[in-house]
Amino acid sequence: MFKKINNIIVTAIMIVAVFNSSAIGQDFDKVDVKTHDLGHGIYMLRGVGGNIGLSVGADGVFMIDSDIIPVSDKIMAAVATVTDKPVNYIINTHWHGDHTGANAVLGASGTVIVAHDNVRSRMVAAQGQTASPESAFPVLTFSQTSTFYYNGHEIHAYHPAHAHTDGDAIILFKDINVIHAGDVLFNGLFPFIDTASGGSVDGYIQGLKSILANADGDTKIIPGHGPLASKVDVKTNLDMLVEAKATMNGLIAAGRSLDEIHAENPYADLDAVWSWQFINTKRFTAQMYNALKNE
Repeated sequence: MFKKINNIIVTAIMIVAVFNSSAIGQDFDKVDVKTHDLGHGIYMLRGVGGNIGLSVGADGVFMIDSDIIPVSDKIMAAVATVTDKPVNYIINTHWHGDHTGANAVLGASGTVIVAHDNVRSRMVAAQGQTASPESAFPVLTFSQTSTFYYNGHEIHAYHPAHAHTDGDAIILFKDINVIHAGDVLFNGLFPFIDTASGGSVDGYIQGLKSILANADGDTKIIPGHGPLASKVDVKTNLDMLVEAKATMNGLIAAGRSLDEIHAENPYADLDAVWSWQFINTKRFTAQMYNALKNE
């Protein structure tokens, strides 16, 4: 039990530190939050952390994820450019600090925070080790699905098991063909599969397949990180991961050690397209090896 809690705390510290490493020494006053109008009162905000989704309408604001605490004022300023309504609900796609950081500010002002059961459990377990006070915690949780009827939309959240973490939620706006995938999609980037938080390669692949099953050629898909995606983009990300899994499983079956695999650099041809600040080819190699060795 203590080992499990320690793993949660270590992961929390790593997530906050690494995802925000680009922000070290950064002047947050100069952060420019980009607002993308997807139509039907739906917006995608791109700040420092994970991409935010907004539903804006007569009922108020339904927010998906909340970025990090230092840019909470920027996020709210961006929201204010599209509505004067309050943020009544936040649903978090998972527990990492780059998606839940500004929960604390909004939660303290009365915003209702919703997430999967395991999001609250992990945030509570990590309390004191991250910048997540109690006001940041979800007050409504669900295990498999949850549906909201808000701003004239049917907003359906479902839980893909053991994908990016063990507490992921994918959000469907069924009537207007928009999906927020959370970190079950890093569009055009090597994905981070957080095995210490219950994620798995197979679960991540199944999560991507579930997004495809809910999408068509016109679906607008907000990824956790990266630019707005289409069904074609999701398929491209899925194909890369499936092939990467097969490659790594072959090397593991052949008895290669991680050091030997690093020396072979089996993902060298992916580097130019998929590497990014948080996960380069070397880290992706280690992630796939450690995850698949233990699955």
